[in-house]
Amino acid sequence: MSGIIGKKVGMTSLFDTDGKNIPCTVIQAGPCVVTQIRTEDKDGYSAVQLGFDEKKEKNTTASLKGHFAKADTTPKRKLVEFKTFPDAKQLGDVIDVTLFEEGEYVDVVGTSKGKGFQGVMKRHGFGGVGGATHGQHNRLRAPGSLGASSWPSRVFKGMRMAGRMGGDRVKVQNLQVLKVYADQNLIVVSGSIPGAKGSYVILDK
Repeated sequence: MSGIIGKKVGMTSLFDTDGKNIPCTVIQAGPCVVTQIRTEDKDGYSAVQLGFDEKKEKNTTASLKGHFAKADTTPKRKLVEFKTFPDAKQLGDVIDVTLFEEGEYVDVVGTSKGKGFQGVMKRHGFGGVGGATHGQHNRLRAPGSLGASSWPSRVFKGMRMAGRMGGDRVKVQNLQVLKVYADQNLIVVSGSIPGAKGSYVILDK
């Protein structure tokens, strides 16, 4: 498995050869720099660490400055490890969007938008209690009975209730690569991906 770190630019749509309008997402994928190579002998596993997005030196700790200096690169904001690439990589190598080809399928991992504390209708799709007419005007968006009586006298774990929604790691699989703009480090994939505009995402082949 190999991949790259990117940043969500936004959504648009493209027409295919049959005239069908396909919703798609534009991602700035790379360029990423190989900042560390994990080996079985030293670390117990094989992986390649990539760094993406420039970071000011004054906002970088001394230990990370030394880490990036070994790879002869500037400080990076986002570091992600990938399983060993098919081709052997060296410190300082640059991985760009040419890693992908039009027509192939990728998996995209991102952090979904945080929505704070939400009720059961928005969080779980409940229909609400009762109807909106016939004098029923209170507790319309309430969850209703939780099902516990004298036994077991508690609420079972996992009960769908109100609570924090969003802000979770989400993977969307099998998104087709529609366009690759190597000169602009942009890749266009079909469908939507998690996260807000400008948020970091991980693309896996």
